Amino acid sequence: MLRVILSPSRSTCPNSPPYFLPAPLPSFSLQTGNGEHLTRHPYCRINLAVPVLDRFLNNGDTRQGFRLSRESLAVLLNLLHQDQRHGLGATIETLVFLFWLASGASYRVVSRVFGMPRSTVHRIVHRVTGEVVAIRHKVIHLPKTAEDLAAVTRGFAGLAGHRAFLKAAGAMDGCHVRIKPPSGPDGHCYLNRKMFSSIILQAVCDHQGRFVDVYVGWPGSVHDSRVLRHSPLYTQAAYPPPGHFILADGGYPCLQHPLPLITPYKRPLQGVGPQRFNAHHSRARSIIERAFGMMKTKFRAIFFKALEVITACAVLHNICLGVGDIMPPEDELQDAMEEDEGENGLEAASGALWREQLSAEVSALEEVIPDHDYL
Repeated sequence: MLRVILSPSRSTCPNSPPYFLPAPLPSFSLQTGNGEHLTRHPYCRINLAVPVLDRFLNNGDTRQGFRLSRESLAVLLNLLHQDQRHGLGATIETLVFLFWLASGASYRVVSRVFGMPRSTVHRIVHRVTGEVVAIRHKVIHLPKTAEDLAAVTRGFAGLAGHRAFLKAAGAMDGCHVRIKPPSGPDGHCYLNRKMFSSIILQAVCDHQGRFVDVYVGWPGSVHDSRVLRHSPLYTQAAYPPPGHFILADGGYPCLQHPLPLITPYKRPLQGVGPQRFNAHHSRARSIIERAFGMMKTKFRAIFFKALEVITACAVLHNICLGVGDIMPPEDELQDAMEEDEGENGLEAASGALWREQLSAEVSALEEVIPDHDYL
C-alpha cells in the first residue's frame, strides 16, 4: 500500500488557486506500508492552498466543506470503485461534486473555490451525479432477509410505543423539492398548493430513517394518491410481505390491496380509541419526515436541481446513516406535505377494516418500552 506525502505549493493565481499545478515539478515521496520511501517524478502536484483540499488531505474535518464525515466519504469512494483508479483525479472530482451539493453554490463559485474552469465543474457535477445514481440499488433497497425485516418491524413498534405496530414495515410520505419551473405552458403544473414550484419525492423509509424506496418526478400540483398509484411500489405490489403494512399520513388512502397502507383516522375523531391509535401512529410515521429534514439540511443543492440530483441526495443520505453520520434537521417540516382527505374512493378496499382491528389492539394490548434510541 502506497501513501502520498504532499506538500503545499504557491498558487499560480492569487484569486483562483488551481488544485493541480502543472509539471515540471520537484519529485515527491511515496511511503510504503513497511516504512520505505520511494521517489517519484509526478506530472502534477496537489495544491494545498485550496482550503477544502487541505482539510481532506491532511485528515481534517470534512463535514465543514462536504457535509460528509471521513467515514461516509470512504464508503462512497469505495462504492464508486475510486480506490481502484490511479491517481487522485477521480477522488477530487467527487469532492468537487460534494462541495457543490453541500453548499448549493453556483458553478462559478465552485470554480473559484477549486481553481478550475466553470465548464470543468459542470462536466464533473454531471458525470459524478450519474455515477452516484448508478449505485442507488446498492444503497437504497428493501430489507433483503427475514432478519432485516424483523429488525424493521421491531423498530417501528419501538417508535410507536406499542406492540400493535409490530407488523409495520415502513413509513411513507411525499416531499416537495423546490425547482425553477420550466418555461412554456406546462410551467403552472409544478405549482403546488403552497404556491411554489416543486417536484414530488415519494419515499418509504425504515425505522432508522434509511430510504428503502424512492420515486421522484411528478409535478407539485399532483395529489399524493395519484403519485402513489403510478409508483412501482404500488403497481408491482412487491413490498411489504403479506401480513405487514406501511404507515402513511392522511393524504393517502387507507388500503389493504394492492399495497397495504395504514393511515390515521380522519377528523373529527369519535371516541378515545381512534385518538390513541392516531397518537401511536404519528410517533412511528414521523420518522419519514425527519429523514426528509436531515437530507435537506445536509445537501443544500437538492433545491432547484434535476431529478438525478434528488436521487443522488437520497443515496448519500443512506450512506451517511449507515456510518452514523447524522446531522439534525433544521427545518424538517417546512416543505412537508399537509394532510388532507385524500381520494376516498380508494379507501373502499378493506384497509379501513384492518385499521379498526389495529385500533382495537391498541386499546387492548399493553404498550411496549423501546429498547433502542431511535432517531
